[in-house]
Amino acid sequence: MFGGCYGWASAGRFHHAPSHLKRFLNLFGGYVDRVGNHSFGAALGIMPYVIGRADIPALVAPWETLVGSCELIVLFGGAHLKNAQVEMNGQVRHEAATWFHKAHAAGTRFVNISPSRSDLTEAVDGEWISLRPNTDVAVMLGLAHTLLVEGLHDTAFLQRFCVGFERFADYLRGVPDGVIKDAAWAAEISSIPAERITALARQMASSRTLVATAWSVQRADHGEQPVWMTVTLAAMLGQIGLPGGGFSLGFGRAGSAPPRKVPRMAMPVGKNPVTTIVPVASVGDMLLNPGKEVEFNGRRIRYPDVKLIYAVGGNAFHHNTDLNALLRGWQRPDTVIVHEPFWTPVARHADIVLPATTTLERNDILAAESASHWIAMQKAIEPVGQARNDFDIFADLAERLGFKSAFTEDRDERAWMAWLYEQTRAQAKERGYAPPDFDTFWNDGVHAFIEEAPVHQVFMGDFRRDPDANPLKTASGRIEIFSEKIAGFNYADCPPHPTWIEPTEWLGSAQARDYPLHLLSNQPTARLHSQLDMSPLSRASKIAGREAITMHPKDAGARGIRDGDVVRVSNARGAFLAGARLSPDLRESVVQIATGAWYQAVEPGVPGSLDTHGNPNMVTMSKVTSPLAGAPTAQTVLVQIERVDDPPPMTAFDPPRFS
Repeated sequence: MFGGCYGWASAGRFHHAPSHLKRFLNLFGGYVDRVGNHSFGAALGIMPYVIGRADIPALVAPWETLVGSCELIVLFGGAHLKNAQVEMNGQVRHEAATWFHKAHAAGTRFVNISPSRSDLTEAVDGEWISLRPNTDVAVMLGLAHTLLVEGLHDTAFLQRFCVGFERFADYLRGVPDGVIKDAAWAAEISSIPAERITALARQMASSRTLVATAWSVQRADHGEQPVWMTVTLAAMLGQIGLPGGGFSLGFGRAGSAPPRKVPRMAMPVGKNPVTTIVPVASVGDMLLNPGKEVEFNGRRIRYPDVKLIYAVGGNAFHHNTDLNALLRGWQRPDTVIVHEPFWTPVARHADIVLPATTTLERNDILAAESASHWIAMQKAIEPVGQARNDFDIFADLAERLGFKSAFTEDRDERAWMAWLYEQTRAQAKERGYAPPDFDTFWNDGVHAFIEEAPVHQVFMGDFRRDPDANPLKTASGRIEIFSEKIAGFNYADCPPHPTWIEPTEWLGSAQARDYPLHLLSNQPTARLHSQLDMSPLSRASKIAGREAITMHPKDAGARGIRDGDVVRVSNARGAFLAGARLSPDLRESVVQIATGAWYQAVEPGVPGSLDTHGNPNMVTMSKVTSPLAGAPTAQTVLVQIERVDDPPPMTAFDPPRFS
């Protein structure tokens, strides 16, 4: 059995569908689980080797340590406001725009290195440096080479706090391969002028500088490399552990939070007795190829022969790449069971659909880790039709299978909420907070965590003050610019130090002759991922009923495409329809579409059939970043686009037919 559960589901901490599924399957005997994630999978794989940490969301620099200290923020992949307005377990305070204004007013300069001007708010009057997609590592190497040859790197920091810089410096000089990674070399790859790369390196060395790389940058072929190179570039500047300096993976944390982390409520899921795993980006490959052996993070794993998929709280036909390959694999197991409130793509491709409630039909608690509030999510309406809470569905199944008491622990919804609350309340009190008892909280509806004088620690500040007393959890206890452990894996796709490796397909490759446009997929503004795509808000963002794809006017004009036209986006892996939107704020030869449009093929269930709605994963690759992280490469994809004058109807929101 594959516990095909991946998604944000509900913001509430009790009615969290993935937790209920895992708890149920663990009590039933276990399940095949995925490892890694689609959000920051490459960073999750590489950072334990580089700084000894895998808590990637915690590596986003907090605003409080930047404003008034940071002079220059260099953003690889930008920092779009919409991405800083969401939090996995529910965001209460939306302060990102305010903090951008504060930083700008304090004199912080912003540089947006991205194919899209709109990846940085206009309010900060930042500089846009347009580069070819997937060439960030080359630019970082060109910056690093300038720092090296001009003596602008911090040798004392590198010697005391890092290991392996000498090997990396030889790589910059071209010692092992005869290729000098200077600004001119980087300019040829990225199309950023060499003079601008050199000047930026000097600016970075003469300023208190934060190097920030968006999570989207590492969702690409060899995505481990820009993450590793981000840390290495910051190490060369020698400002890691200083206020306003160092690096950030992602940028623009959603809002300020109390310095002592507010604990997060979480349902206990138990222990999975099954140890078989699949890298998150290889689910389709696993379903298609049972028994196949693959390398993953220093070991070999064998794919299981999955007979049953149980999926709740997510949309497999949204986050997985190469949907035609996934569809072929999805059809191999004997049975697919899902819980869904709507007729979503995953419901359309299931054998058994159990109707589940939405957030508005149940009681819950919003209590995200480090959040400033706990909120009582009190039911607005009774469940519609035959919809039931996921917990109640699993409880009845557990009763039929003989372990209901173990699953429910004889608690109902309110009893579980009270138990979760009181358990977490005790932890909060240990950290100096004083939330009320559950009944008082539920009646009040909200509890705010407030401190009079918050003190925000600078990331890696303790390590900088005394690396011997506060070593990192790496093999050396230091920042590893060269990793002996990774060297031992002998992965061609992940060498032992940050390296430029040509992507499988990019605008500098031979494939660009047939598919001359690089497709980037970003987070939508009118929904969260694919959630509620059928809602009026999301539908209002469509063009001609399809997801909007942004093109540069010159690329559109060369193809006879006008604003509002329906277009066909294709490559050898598949095709989808979208509505054209023209903008000069996107680099030429680059197109961009939001993720999350509900997949709907002209011929449902037929691999290779045209998607009518605009799902970019029709054309993305199933290739992983490298055997180290096994993460997805959705941002590495070339396509061709043509106008469609008589498109087929879009039926993604049509209800099911009942006989």
